[in-house]
Amino acid sequence: MNLSRIFQNPRQLKALTGASKEEFDDLLPVFESCLKRLKKDHSTAQKRRFGGGPKGKLPTVELKLFFILMYVKVYPTFDVLGFLVDFDRSRACRNTHFLFTALEKSLGRKIVLPERKIRSVEALFQKFPDLKDVFVDGLERPVQRPKKQKQQRKLYSGKKKTHTKKSVVVVDEKRRILLLTKTKSGRRHDKRLADKQALFEWIPESITVWVDTGFQGIRKQHTNTMIPKKATKGHPLTYQEKQENKTISGLRVVVEHAIGGIRRFRSIADIYRNRKAFMEDRFLRVAAGLWNLHLNHTT
Repeated sequence: MNLSRIFQNPRQLKALTGASKEEFDDLLPVFESCLKRLKKDHSTAQKRRFGGGPKGKLPTVELKLFFILMYVKVYPTFDVLGFLVDFDRSRACRNTHFLFTALEKSLGRKIVLPERKIRSVEALFQKFPDLKDVFVDGLERPVQRPKKQKQQRKLYSGKKKTHTKKSVVVVDEKRRILLLTKTKSGRRHDKRLADKQALFEWIPESITVWVDTGFQGIRKQHTNTMIPKKATKGHPLTYQEKQENKTISGLRVVVEHAIGGIRRFRSIADIYRNRKAFMEDRFLRVAAGLWNLHLNHTT
């Protein structure tokens, strides 16, 4: 791969990695440090200096970072990935999992990975001291149709008309992803999934929560909530209520933009096909971290 030619074409670089040259350069030194640490932890009894031994098909740190970013962005099969880099598919798989861990740790050091759970109001304000509004929505990603009928029913989403896994996303007014819950079956309702994670227990009344109609009943838990009104049989919405719904939807569009930022990566938008289930959460979190890193360079 000729990186110098790719770096000269910003459109091509974003199409292949989802990152600009500035974002790539910002992440590179941290990625190199994490990679050295991982290699040290996985070293065998034979000790040698970092970089010793055969150079392989990815001799530089730049190529390694480009390789793993391309996998997350384009999401090729290991056969295709091995062909592009002249690897055997098994080696492509091993390198991907190893470099993915380095990428995940790098984003953690850059403090761009979203939280998994916040257990207290004090912890919330310690992490996000200037927080005044949060925007909450569900994020679904397609998965392969299970063979067992019980699993099919569990993962089938009536909203998407396909089998999915679901997470709840919490975003601030700058579209930064603050929290991303663990993925659960797509059959679960957004509100139910948020309740299982005790999501609204740590949000104080001083912070306004913006949600869509999928979170009916949230005001029993958090009174300072902006939610569109829902028409019922025999009680259509008035013109004023429609205008209010339009205003709320216009303001909470930032969470849709954040979800769109995650879906730029084909590893999230495409059907999840990896065999290891725990990688689903990691893909989502890394994609969210790359989106937050992008916001750091654009806002």
